[in-house]
Amino acid sequence: MAYQSVNPATGEVVKTFTPHDQQKIDQTLARAQALFKSDWSQHDHLPQRLDVLLKFADLLLEQKEQLATLMSSEMGKLIAQGRDEIELCAGIARYYSAQAAEFLKPVQYPTDLGEAWVENHPLGLIMAVEPWNFPFYQLMRVFAPNYAIGNPVMLKHASIVPQCAEKFEALIRDAGAPDGAFTNLFISPDQVAEIIADQRVQGVALTGSEGAGSVVAQQAGKHLKKSTLELGGNDVFVVLDDADMEKAITIGCQARLNNAGQVCTAAKRFILHEKIAAQFRQGMLEAFKAIKIGDPLDESTQLGPLSSKDATDKLYKQVQKAVKQGATLLTGGNPVQGQGFFFEPTILENISIDNDAWYEEFFGPVAQIYIAKDDDEIVEIANNSNYGLGGAIHSKDIERAKKLASRIETGMLWINWYTASSPELPFGGVKRSGYGHELADIGFSEFVQKRLVVVKSAE
Repeated sequence: MAYQSVNPATGEVVKTFTPHDQQKIDQTLARAQALFKSDWSQHDHLPQRLDVLLKFADLLLEQKEQLATLMSSEMGKLIAQGRDEIELCAGIARYYSAQAAEFLKPVQYPTDLGEAWVENHPLGLIMAVEPWNFPFYQLMRVFAPNYAIGNPVMLKHASIVPQCAEKFEALIRDAGAPDGAFTNLFISPDQVAEIIADQRVQGVALTGSEGAGSVVAQQAGKHLKKSTLELGGNDVFVVLDDADMEKAITIGCQARLNNAGQVCTAAKRFILHEKIAAQFRQGMLEAFKAIKIGDPLDESTQLGPLSSKDATDKLYKQVQKAVKQGATLLTGGNPVQGQGFFFEPTILENISIDNDAWYEEFFGPVAQIYIAKDDDEIVEIANNSNYGLGGAIHSKDIERAKKLASRIETGMLWINWYTASSPELPFGGVKRSGYGHELADIGFSEFVQKRLVVVKSAE
């Protein structure tokens, strides 16, 4: 597997990296295990671990501009969105630094048998397999809680963001983390499988495609390892007939085009009540046609490039297939001519249930429009999906929106906003969008060893 940094705005190869060999993997496993078995992972050293997280947050903010620029040049993120990502990462580090001690406290369990409690201990070495679309945030969601817990983490990052992977590791080291606490590995999927099989590894966290998740889950299950998966999404953006239309159109376009549409929780299926469908459709069409496409380092750019040529080619083939199977192309649908991996903002409509597009995830700036006559049909369209990651509902009637939210099969639902992320809120999906959670207390506990202790009362 070639680890190569390519500027998606120009197509220029910036740097190529040499994959790590078996010796590096063996050293990494040995050092991580030695650290895990040392005092570092014990509860008495929790304050020191939390201090490192705080220092890490400070370093991220100090170097925010540099890190945002790196993301722009390596995977095409708009510079302003890169700054937001770094601020979110710092927020996650600070959140767990503030909350970990409480999360790790023993929990008392009333019982007639005597005194009983459950202790929270580190689980062991964690293998993280992460994607390119949020090259720092995805890492932070795994690293921060596990560092607080005392679990060493090994990373296999996406092969197109090697500079981000190296920089994240370097920042952790600069923050004072000991050798073995977090190690970046330029390795292949086969090598990941071998690491998961190693008896020292106790868990694996993956964010990525459905195919990659299936492979990793099989390997983790085969070797009885705990796993969490955050996979694809085909999120709904529901607009009811009583919604604030100007707000819904603005937020809807932002929710589809953020990060060039390369977001698992991006709004992808716009389910519109028939009474407002024409108005929303026209508003989205005008907004998409007015989008400024260009250099992600230009503050005025609204839509940057896709991450790679492969991503652009795949998206184009998906759109062409959808149209061939009966969908109507309202606007866009093509790669932008010239250098770089840009793709036109695209809207598809009249997608029938026998069209593959109904069930596929379009990882780019492609919106799908569906029209429903009432709330029941909205639910029917929304739930006829293989995925269930996030979603949004827009309505002035909050009680109506709440009732609708409880009927839609998904892991996260936002009312009058778009699916977003915050350190204190759990993140996870259902169906083929994966299992397990990250962030908040729920995500923190995924790789915690729960140990019951009972003191039997005297007879």
